[in-house]
Amino acid sequence: MELRGILQGLTHEYHGGDKPVDYYLNIGGYRLPLNEWLGSELTISFLGEKNCIACGRKTNKTFNSGYCYPCFTKLPENDLCIVKPHECHFDLGTCRDESFGEKYCMIPHFVYLAVSSDIKVGLTRKHNELRRWVDQGAIRAIPIAEVPTRRMAGELEFHLSQFLPDKTNWRKMLKGDVKEIDLLAMRDEVYGHFPEQFKAFQYREDEWVDIAYPILESLDKINSKTLDKEQQLGGRLIGVKAQYLIFDNGVFQTRKHAGYQVEIKAKPSA
Repeated sequence: MELRGILQGLTHEYHGGDKPVDYYLNIGGYRLPLNEWLGSELTISFLGEKNCIACGRKTNKTFNSGYCYPCFTKLPENDLCIVKPHECHFDLGTCRDESFGEKYCMIPHFVYLAVSSDIKVGLTRKHNELRRWVDQGAIRAIPIAEVPTRRMAGELEFHLSQFLPDKTNWRKMLKGDVKEIDLLAMRDEVYGHFPEQFKAFQYREDEWVDIAYPILESLDKINSKTLDKEQQLGGRLIGVKAQYLIFDNGVFQTRKHAGYQVEIKAKPSA
């Protein structure tokens, strides 16, 4: 099997229970079903060209996972408030695109606890939580607050980050080095740190989500592979988790390479 085109990253389908997430590698409009190729040899070759994932123009360097510099500086999804939502400036009238803000930011958001390596606090749009948790490689997660806007979610997350991490240790996440944590007990402990104005937004459903990933075996050492250093990379595909392809000789972050023109060859295992 051979494919050529612009690498667009991973998408997935979550089925719940013990069934692993189904992953697809998107390239040139085609969805390669990665679960079906586990255990097979997969090679990714860089064809020497990068294209902006928004406007399509050729670019020597991509920014924020696939954008050319003009789109990076102009599009609302690349504004600083996306990574620092507590600094949302929609109410000041300076949003890069008001319609974008109304659609994605001025809507209900969850603040959540997730376990990917250790416990972490995060935020996401309501109804987007499963996609977010899988993208982070979480094996277990639960909402702890539902608030009306992204900025409020950011303010609460920023406050809670004083007491617990808001980042994932991606190396431990990929190795499966995960702490055993009682999410409900941790949630109740975290509620003690809620500012008074957020206590009315506590989300008290006791059902958490467990997520399984398609992984044949774990790596003892995480070696990150990039097409900026290797024109061709790959190996035996032994797993997929978060935005990473896990080979028997290293890991490949697909989102970082969005917009790269590549050729992908897959050879079934013997």
